[in-house]
Amino acid sequence: MTVRRDFQEPPRSRPDLVIGREDLFTSARDQLGRGGSVLLHGPAGIGKSTVLRALAADYGGAARTVLRCSATESESHLPFLALADLFGLVLDEVSGRMPAAQRTALESALTGRGESTLQRDGLALRLAVLSALRALAEKGPVLVVADDLQWLDAASAELLGFAARRLGGTPVQMLSAVRTEGQEYDRHLRASPPDTLAVRLGPLTRAQVSALLDHRGYTPLSRSTVRDIHRTSGGNPLFALELGRALAESPARPRPGEPLPVPTSLRALVLSRLEMLSDEARRTLLVASAGARPTLALLHAAGREHAEAETAHAAALGLLATETEGPAVRFAHPLISAALYAEAPAQERRAVHAALSTAASDPIERARHLALATTGTDPEVAARLAEAAALARDRGAPSVAASLGLLAARHTPADSTPGPDERRLQAAEDAITAGEADLARDIARDVLTRATVPAERVRAWMVVIEAAGQALGEVDAVFPQVLADAGDDPGLLALVHYQLAWRGLVVEGDFAEARQEAAHAAELAARGADRRTELMALSFQASTETLMGHPDAPATVKRALREPQDPYVACHHNGAGSARFRWLIMSDQLPEARATITPLLREVRRRGMVESEVHFLRFLADTELRSGHCGRALDLARESLRLARDSGIGEGASAMLTSLAEASAGDVDRALALAREAADHAEVDGDQMYLSRALAALGYAQLVAGDPTGAVRSLRRVRELEQGLGINDPARGRWHGDLAEALVRVGEPGEAQDVIDTARVHALRLGRQSVLAVLDRAEALVRAARGEHEAALVRLASVQDRLGRLGYGLEEARAAFALARLRARAAASPRSGTAALPGVASYDEAARLFRRCRALPWLRQVDAAVAAGPAPAEPAAAAPPVALDALEGLASMERQVASLVMEGATNREIAARLFISVKTVEATLTRVYRKLGIRSRVDIVRLAAGRRTT
Repeated sequence: MTVRRDFQEPPRSRPDLVIGREDLFTSARDQLGRGGSVLLHGPAGIGKSTVLRALAADYGGAARTVLRCSATESESHLPFLALADLFGLVLDEVSGRMPAAQRTALESALTGRGESTLQRDGLALRLAVLSALRALAEKGPVLVVADDLQWLDAASAELLGFAARRLGGTPVQMLSAVRTEGQEYDRHLRASPPDTLAVRLGPLTRAQVSALLDHRGYTPLSRSTVRDIHRTSGGNPLFALELGRALAESPARPRPGEPLPVPTSLRALVLSRLEMLSDEARRTLLVASAGARPTLALLHAAGREHAEAETAHAAALGLLATETEGPAVRFAHPLISAALYAEAPAQERRAVHAALSTAASDPIERARHLALATTGTDPEVAARLAEAAALARDRGAPSVAASLGLLAARHTPADSTPGPDERRLQAAEDAITAGEADLARDIARDVLTRATVPAERVRAWMVVIEAAGQALGEVDAVFPQVLADAGDDPGLLALVHYQLAWRGLVVEGDFAEARQEAAHAAELAARGADRRTELMALSFQASTETLMGHPDAPATVKRALREPQDPYVACHHNGAGSARFRWLIMSDQLPEARATITPLLREVRRRGMVESEVHFLRFLADTELRSGHCGRALDLARESLRLARDSGIGEGASAMLTSLAEASAGDVDRALALAREAADHAEVDGDQMYLSRALAALGYAQLVAGDPTGAVRSLRRVRELEQGLGINDPARGRWHGDLAEALVRVGEPGEAQDVIDTARVHALRLGRQSVLAVLDRAEALVRAARGEHEAALVRLASVQDRLGRLGYGLEEARAAFALARLRARAAASPRSGTAALPGVASYDEAARLFRRCRALPWLRQVDAAVAAGPAPAEPAAAAPPVALDALEGLASMERQVASLVMEGATNREIAARLFISVKTVEATLTRVYRKLGIRSRVDIVRLAAGRRTT
């Protein structure tokens, strides 16, 4: 496929960011940093020139001399042109340092004087290029940057290859790019230095295409449109950008079921070869381009009698891929099919669809082709499309159902029952299920411009709210309107109050309000005989009560699981199955939780419920992580994150869980980045609930990374957030042990004990055995910091055994690690009384358990501890700047706040230094006043002054 030079994007508009090429960019840059050379290769438009320029800009500064050439097809017949590009500006610098014969030959080749040729001056020219490079390299490293090697004139290519093979240890590197359309790149590699790394650029993923389009400013494009762009472009960034630009500039969007319009700039790339086909062969290919899964049998059924010969000729021209197995007719690139369809007149396209409407064997395909062959409204066609949409829904293809539903609406007469808007709303609900929230929102808002029936308006508003996802704050203004539309209808009001329950949780961060709204929604739904909404509301109420540690949670879960059940609710990520899963996993029933979530994941995959799949992958990953199957958890979490980014659903939650998995089994730096990304998502969405989860993941990652100060900062904020949210169950976030451990490491065992004592009260009340064990592990570290080594050793040994019996493999390994470190410290201490015990400093058990979990970051910590020898004692609690006797009875946080008041710090300054809110400072000071029997911060300052004068 040839890209015209005048079509290519000017260098100044290329982004500095190499989107989707980060890994190969790093690999190529490392190769250049080692003194090697790089050859980039791949098909036209795949981004070779972008990467080449970025590498040259990034690494070029390390070279004294940078030589550049970039060839074009139209100039490839001109001998020595690339050579002139490379050496024209440095000829004066090198000509005096080479023999006369070489200098004459090179000057003749570069200037065109003297009629130099490879046949006549071959050896002299070859040696001249080699000498010129060596002369430049004597003054410093040389980088040769050559783009589009395939268009290099033959003479220049031969001379460069000769020199490259003979440079040896000379500091000359080559950075080049060559187009390969399926053929081997070996001949170009042979013309490169021996240490050249060949890097192939492949197609971008859908998420990368989306990022590229966003970076270029094509943000109005919906995710469904981006999906079509990715499919049509085949992941080729140049093609994707041209399609995105054309769509962004076009006022009209393609109708449902139709391929994307292909701009003229891209059609010219692929349609020139069609001129070599007969009209009949071209029509056969048009039928293939309109079919979803074209085969020779389908082409015959559609009336193409000579399909075999015509497709064979098209394959010989490179328009079709040659299939070694199977009957499929596949285009060499999706763009060929799209361009062929776009080029055909509308009447011819309708004729093709009419033929396929009877030839296709699948009823869904037949209905789609019938719709595209029909103009205007037709109730029979609309009914067939609605039936096909229902069939697609049952098959687990909600995206197809949405497309068919929109086609059905287009062909539905205005006075029909069901009407066109009712079918549009069904299509919008299918789009929500498929994860195409932006498409669903656009459909619903379109319906709201016309709808007057309350039921239709409320249904449309529900789609708008659902499409907002976690960003419910963005649709806050909707609720008064939808309440007005619902009137006094209990069924409609139930839908609204169910969403108000979510708003109370996500926007207000108020679990009590969320629980009350959910219960009210369930009651309204029961009065309105809406069993689906009743079950969804009960499930939400049960989940909220579980997270709150409310005593009614088990009973509400049972109510949500009572018959009759609704199949949709049964497998929905906010349905009764999910509510039961949350209750099980927080109750330490890990095998039962896994057994609950696994079939749910299987079912939502069958139904094509993308959002539920994202969440269930995350739930299963969480279960595996707690069970100590860290490698499996990391795989599931990464899969959830890929799907979340691809669909734009649940990105923050999936990033949060993937951060936990990365910190446990993968890359700690990536864990830190993902946790911050999750926190940013929650901050932007105004989602207090997931903000606390993201910060808990960040604190854990900081702890694993060896940054206890950062962990304390993050986890203190989690503590503050959850107190405000009314979350009392420590099994919800399981951050308390990490905060206590980090506090011990920074010398705050008093505050650590406060965290442990507070969490233990709720864990005992709710029977959270694994949480109690982790708190006991943290308390052992507190005791060790206070010098109670024997008691700490006994506590840790007990904790390790308890966590093992509960099935928490990673926590068991962490207890073994803490035990090994404490034993090592005790063995090294002459006062411990344990120095003579054999093998007390062994880390073997901790290493074995971490290996079993595949907890690589933790295993590296064990290796580091072994290499470092006996661990130093944990730092003792730092004394406050003014150690008043009166402050000794205060909790750690209270002492810190009081000490900073003594230094003259304002409440805002205290909040900034301790990474807490001003409101928390005020509440803490109130407790200080009460305990010290004083009335204001002035009294604290007076106490400090009195102490200093004594």
